[in-house]
Amino acid sequence: MEDLAVNGGARPNGRFWSGKSVLLTGHTGFKGAWLAIWLRHLGARVTGISLAPDTQPNLFTLARTDAESHVLDIRDGARLAETMQAAAPEVILHLAAQALVRRSYQDPLGTFATNVMGTANLLDAVRSTPSTRVVLAVTTDKVYRNLEHAFPYRETDHLGGHDPYSASKAAAEIVIASYRDSFLHERGVAVASARAGNVIGGGDWSTDRLLPDAVRAWRSGDVLHVRRPEARRPWQHVLEPLSAYLVLAERLWSDPSLSDAFNFGPVSNDAASVRQVIDIARTSYGRGDVKYGDGTEGPHEAGWLALETAKARHVLGIEPRWSLAEAVDRTMKWYRAQDDDADVRALCEAEIRDFEALP
Repeated sequence: MEDLAVNGGARPNGRFWSGKSVLLTGHTGFKGAWLAIWLRHLGARVTGISLAPDTQPNLFTLARTDAESHVLDIRDGARLAETMQAAAPEVILHLAAQALVRRSYQDPLGTFATNVMGTANLLDAVRSTPSTRVVLAVTTDKVYRNLEHAFPYRETDHLGGHDPYSASKAAAEIVIASYRDSFLHERGVAVASARAGNVIGGGDWSTDRLLPDAVRAWRSGDVLHVRRPEARRPWQHVLEPLSAYLVLAERLWSDPSLSDAFNFGPVSNDAASVRQVIDIARTSYGRGDVKYGDGTEGPHEAGWLALETAKARHVLGIEPRWSLAEAVDRTMKWYRAQDDDADVRALCEAEIRDFEALP
């Protein structure tokens, strides 16, 4: 297997990405901005399609993300197809989404329209984009019918979703499989979906996310209110799934038979509670008061979620690189450095180099 690290962990191949034409949707979001920076670092030619950033501050602006940028709503199928055809991408990485559970309760129709029909619009546009050989669509770890049991979910487990966000992403998985089997396989286009665990890292300013909420509270001397301290999630640093996406796209290029769904996250027994993450974050940040709720506040959210990642390990050679403690520590130090007016693009590029340099 190509490009495996000494410890067995596959890593992105700069020779593959150098000069590649890549379409990245959602490039103004947290994960998308990080991925745009990494792709440019690898030498790819990046065209971004996304709505304008929806937070101030935001990583896309602060890091001077230099993709060719198109502000476009993926619900507009005609404009999306026209832009894709002009960009002539060889690889498409689809991250654009309404990605917040609590927001999905406030705007369920908008969530379904973006996550389901937006994905369908993109895949349908691939049918008239002959340059494209690989499509990787990012969904979520929350696509599974969550029975709140202590067993990690495998890619073959039933899809479902209590909240509109989870349900929309499960529906998107069905759309992805349908377009792959009905249209794109016969055209020689490899199509896969990626289901990643909870992502943390510097540069996220979204609301209703644990560490961004903590940073906002602690910067201003306020108390962080945590609704569900015992909820368990498969936390990982943002560079872990992004690396996995790049490796999977490379492998799909050379072996389209890998077109399928993949889980990406820490090993299943490394899922941790919200309380554990906050304990590490307070130590790393150096201060911070917390008030824990009893788990009853707000709409329904899953209490327990873990992913089985054996398929990614055995088929792709992907292994987690940073422990939870390392991931949280790096995240909080990123925000502290940004507080001290560090250059945000330089912070991200240094983090990417550190990740790439691991044995």
